[in-house]
Amino acid sequence: MKDPSWVLLRTDRSFRRYWLGQGAASAGAQITGIAVPLVTAIALDAGPAAVSLVAAAGTLPYLLFSLVAGHLLQGRDQRRSMVAADLAQCVLLAQIPLAWAGGWLSVPLLAAVTFLSGCCALIFGLSAFAFVPALVTDQDLAPANRAVQATRTVTEIGGPGLAGLLVSAVGAPGALIATMLGHLASAAGVASSRPREQRAVAAAPASRASMPAGEESRSPVPEKRPTLLTGLRILFGDRHLRALTVHAATYNAAEQILMLNLILWAVQQQDVGVGAYGLALAGAGVGGLLGTLVALRLADKAGLGPAFAVSLVLSCAVPLLLPVWPLTGWTMAGVIAAVMLLRGIGEGNANVYSLTMRQQLIPRDELTRSAGAYTQVMYGSIPLGALLAGVVGETLGVRAGVLVGAVGLVLSAVPMLTPAFLRLRTIPSPGRRLTSRPAGAGDRVS
Repeated sequence: MKDPSWVLLRTDRSFRRYWLGQGAASAGAQITGIAVPLVTAIALDAGPAAVSLVAAAGTLPYLLFSLVAGHLLQGRDQRRSMVAADLAQCVLLAQIPLAWAGGWLSVPLLAAVTFLSGCCALIFGLSAFAFVPALVTDQDLAPANRAVQATRTVTEIGGPGLAGLLVSAVGAPGALIATMLGHLASAAGVASSRPREQRAVAAAPASRASMPAGEESRSPVPEKRPTLLTGLRILFGDRHLRALTVHAATYNAAEQILMLNLILWAVQQQDVGVGAYGLALAGAGVGGLLGTLVALRLADKAGLGPAFAVSLVLSCAVPLLLPVWPLTGWTMAGVIAAVMLLRGIGEGNANVYSLTMRQQLIPRDELTRSAGAYTQVMYGSIPLGALLAGVVGETLGVRAGVLVGAVGLVLSAVPMLTPAFLRLRTIPSPGRRLTSRPAGAGDRVS
């Protein structure tokens, strides 16, 4: 049986161009994640507070502007928004090597560039959520998401190594040129890809029959006059979307508690070396790739609900094994690596299912607005989790903090493990709600 993602890449030129651009941009983002902190710490000889400030500036737009950005971007040309965001990031990131060469690079400038670049990344991400369903058919939506997610995971695995080589060769500021090239490739890929509606109009400008099947019937408007809160109403008005949203927010908060205490417990108390800890965390990237690759096959065999349940067991329950082992050194690093590998497989599965379900359950003319609301809730839980991580670690100890974070991950799965969700067989077709009917002939998750 041919892999549906590979078939899509071979047969759909528009999606292939988009996918190639996203691969280049994802690799560039990995370089930025390594290079910018190094620019702050080495080129500017700044301390931990400055490094944290610059890092926080990049994520602050997601917390501040997601809801507003999704509302304002709804109904706009996604392709133009994405190309503009990519080009703007090129211009912004160019300021860092230019300022470094000119001798006027500073921490405030780095923070400002990172903040504005984060705004552009937010615009691109919200627009992309609505752009991919317009680029491929509904049958190809899950394979398309899997292809993009798999490439992103590969760059997450190999990107840090590539970033290290570039920083060693040309310095941290110079390495950002590779990120700029990635955004240029992304802009070119988006600009050269054509949504299906445009392709249909080009093929038969005067014929409504050329519109893809189901296109006319799948734009229900939940409100006559959408407001800033429309996206939230959509997410919390549907039981499946509500479960996905609550799960994601709780998971992110619990992950902060888990990971921030885990590094302190492992390195300071269990004698796990910093290098060994970094290698152990790489298991999550390997697992994420494996989970992404097997996601569609698992859902085909078991059904969407059971497949999602498996992914939740791996990503939410397996971390409970971390604090129970009284091990030290490389042995403890091996336990962490195994847990991260299994957790990564679960996350890889869940990311494909969740993204595709949201794209098919949300009305097509509300995708961007709802994506902004979803991002707002997701990112809003991260600083809360980071704050709780410090409180729990200080009052109960870091090992107990790891346990509390792991229990939080388990609790995040509860909204998803309802009988109605577990009985789901397929991701719905356009214009239909999720159903719990038994699988029939030809049912597949794709």
